[in-house]
Amino acid sequence: MSPASLPARVAVLRGRDAEQDAVRRLLDRARDGSGGAMLFAGGPGMGKTALLDHAAEQARGFLVLRTRGAESEHGLPHAALHRLLRPLGDPGPHLPEPQAALLRATLHLPPASRPLPATGPRAPGATASDGPTPAAAAGGRPSAARRRARTAAAPFRPVAPTQEAGDALGPAVAVLEWLASLAARGPVLVCVDDLHHLDAASHDLLLFAARRLAAEPVAFLFTADRPPDHGAALDDEVPVRVLGPLDPAAARQMLDDLAPAGLGEDLRASLERLAHGVPLALAELTGSLTPGRLAGTHAPPVSVPPGGRLWRAHTRRLAALPEATRALLLLVAADPDLDIPTLVRAAAPRHGGGVSPGHVLDLLEPAEVAGVLTAEGDRYAFAEPVMGPVVYAAASPAARRAAHRLLAGVLHHDHQRLRRAWHRAAALDGSVDELAAELAEAAQAAGPHAGHPEPYLALERAAELTERGEVKAARLAAAAHHASISGHPQRARALLARLSPLTVPAEMRGQAELLRGNLELLGGETGSAHDRFLAAAGWLLDRDRSLGVRALVRAAEAGYFAGDHQRFLAIARRAAVLRRPDERPATRLMFEFLEGMAATLRGRHAEAAEPLRRVLLLAPHVHSTAMLVWAGTAGLLLGDDANALALATRAVESARGRGGASALPQLLSAVINAELWLGRYGSVTRHAIEGLRLAQETGQHNTAGQHLAWLALAAAVQGDKETCRTRAAAALEVADAHGLGVAAALGNWALAHLDLSRGRAADAAGRLRAELRNGHVVVRVMATPTFIEAAARTGERQDAMAALDVLDRWAGSTRNPDRLALAARCHALLAEPGASEELFRHALDLHHRGSCEFETARTELLFGGALRRDRRPGAAREHLHSALDAFERFGARLWAAQARAELRAAGQAVPPPSTPAARPFSHLPEGERQADRQAQIGRLTAQQEQIARMVAEGATNREVAARLVISPRTVDHHLRNIFAQLGIRSRVDLARLLS
Repeated sequence: MSPASLPARVAVLRGRDAEQDAVRRLLDRARDGSGGAMLFAGGPGMGKTALLDHAAEQARGFLVLRTRGAESEHGLPHAALHRLLRPLGDPGPHLPEPQAALLRATLHLPPASRPLPATGPRAPGATASDGPTPAAAAGGRPSAARRRARTAAAPFRPVAPTQEAGDALGPAVAVLEWLASLAARGPVLVCVDDLHHLDAASHDLLLFAARRLAAEPVAFLFTADRPPDHGAALDDEVPVRVLGPLDPAAARQMLDDLAPAGLGEDLRASLERLAHGVPLALAELTGSLTPGRLAGTHAPPVSVPPGGRLWRAHTRRLAALPEATRALLLLVAADPDLDIPTLVRAAAPRHGGGVSPGHVLDLLEPAEVAGVLTAEGDRYAFAEPVMGPVVYAAASPAARRAAHRLLAGVLHHDHQRLRRAWHRAAALDGSVDELAAELAEAAQAAGPHAGHPEPYLALERAAELTERGEVKAARLAAAAHHASISGHPQRARALLARLSPLTVPAEMRGQAELLRGNLELLGGETGSAHDRFLAAAGWLLDRDRSLGVRALVRAAEAGYFAGDHQRFLAIARRAAVLRRPDERPATRLMFEFLEGMAATLRGRHAEAAEPLRRVLLLAPHVHSTAMLVWAGTAGLLLGDDANALALATRAVESARGRGGASALPQLLSAVINAELWLGRYGSVTRHAIEGLRLAQETGQHNTAGQHLAWLALAAAVQGDKETCRTRAAAALEVADAHGLGVAAALGNWALAHLDLSRGRAADAAGRLRAELRNGHVVVRVMATPTFIEAAARTGERQDAMAALDVLDRWAGSTRNPDRLALAARCHALLAEPGASEELFRHALDLHHRGSCEFETARTELLFGGALRRDRRPGAAREHLHSALDAFERFGARLWAAQARAELRAAGQAVPPPSTPAARPFSHLPEGERQADRQAQIGRLTAQQEQIARMVAEGATNREVAARLVISPRTVDHHLRNIFAQLGIRSRVDLARLLS
């Protein structure tokens, strides 16, 4: 689709709720007999015309008149007014003849053409070009009928106009009376687009009418690129609403509306970054996507499409600036990190040297006055970021090379090495081989936060400048690697695809296949990832042993994530044959991990303990984040939860320090796994929300599925039924589409936990029984206590005992008090009458030596219930009160409801759960009020705080729901609780509080 073929607007306006409400109120007032005016201001592409289109659609029963300013007609008096009124025909039937004659002469209107009919219904939203009709407002409101009767009895009579065509007031009054005459037959909407381009006469006449028709059923809507210089209103009578960029949630929704199916997340993120929230940019960029870009074989766009509406709008603004100003703008566009002192030095040769900073600032002043450039600290930036790529792309190749040459000549510091090499390469300032080598070396040496350009872009450019096949392939492979770790998987795939026709050494081919496997594991099919990892291992084991073993472990991981343990076991058997006695620590760790995990999957937990302990002993000697995660997994299987959390946290901190955006979602999943065993559900939610966001931004569908499942489980613990189901359904959908057994197991565990907390034990048991048949390790070692409790309640003793046997073997191998407490609790649930009390007390003793308060409360609830049924209500109440207190601290409302029900059955009157009430902040001094509110913010749950901050930034409930994968009703529920807890009443208060 070409930009020219795009629709004028998206079917649904995204991120403009406040503006649409303002339009609705303006139209409602006009229907009721008193109109008004409003100006929408904003840069090109912000959606001003789309709002006029929306207003015209909503103006049911209105006569809609439209015009727009045109630069080419700016010097033609009354040109825009002629466009507005000419479709109405001859003014004669509606005005005294002197006024009609004056307008005919002023606007060159033909006499007696297409007069308005006297009666007949007016079509909804009829426009003048449709042939206007004079009917009443939609719905035939009584107020409209009264207005018509009033108008018929006392028609509008302005001051009698002069007969002299040279009198400026004459045409203005004639236009005013003509509009009033039309309004007497029904409400009128006047839409004036691009007010800043109107000819002066039309501009003055239309504003003259807008100021004087506020008491009539006439609504005026104007648009302009910039708000009036003197403030928030046009002549203090026409209020101005400034349209800014769409917030990220609205931009994402707009892309959902426009994008073809299968738009990759990293391509989506690239479009969002390039569009900077400008609606027309999003529309035109989406329309420019070719099949190659959608497939990932071609690079994404670098600017809005040349020749499109936004391109033309910005190039017209550039053309109006002096040539010297445009030359300096090209320097700013060529280097986003350019500061003013460096800009002055780069501009000096262009002006004969010795140019002063003041002279450069003077040259840039026209761009500031025109609203193109703004000063931000020690540097300039484009007021509308979309314009920077347009400035660069619209310049001639020779001008771009000259700009890069100037910039390369003033970047001398070591930390500017990559920027200097980039500019030299862009200027072709030297031999091609030398430039490519310099650029590749600088990119490989760049730190994680190198700024402009990103290392993968520099390596890609170096590859493009390289002719020799092996060197070119090496640079493309390096670019793909850097693109992957910086969170651009589709760009990495496109770079890898360019390796195919080249001569590639076997070791490099293996590395490329390993990277392809990683990309598949994060966002593709787990089966395909497994095969690619095995292929990579075949290429690498004889050439780079450590990397080859890593490929084997990754292939085993792919089997684990798919829930295919046989694949994992087959790889472990293959690895056992490959082991040598003199392995390096990192390679030894991987072999030990495979051996320990394989024994765990076979249910041989005692056998697994020794290799897993050796993994932990080797962990301090490795630095790879993946190996730290494997070591953390070993810690969890051994019951060393605190060490597992420390290792996973170390991996996350290392990735953050190195700028490895793509690794973070997986690493956060490892942190969550440890936090779950420690019962830190608030942290689970916070990290899973971050992991989900990062996974979505970097195209990691599989990792996003896992985080959705973690969030579903956290919601189940809190008793948030709707959120749990929504997120579990999304996780299961991803699992089904990508062969992701671990996400499916976690999602079903979350739903089973929710069923059990609601007293639906049979549903919980049935759901987990299906997962037990699948045999995934997540179910066998994590969800088994949930299944045993559900099965015990439904009398399925045999299935429960079989599951308990598995749990006993694992818990016994760990010596972890929390694991042993869960096993003891399960034994108590399945014990014969009279034998459970001792087992429950043993479970509680173990819990008190552990760290998971939530599971301790669960055991107290079950023990209290057993004591009550044994007719010992006094003893039961002690444990039930303890459980209720813990559940209320965790916000686990369904479990708290069970504890209250048990307490009532035990003869204890229990008050209903208290709802947060608005705190009386008003009597406090402002400083104390803010401190108190900030303390309250700190007590919001992770999800509540996330919702609060998104709403404070302007996101609607639907936008928040789409981003967090919950329902709008759930967002509304959380907002009510947030407002109550913070003692505020509105979104405005929330925005002020969080600003």
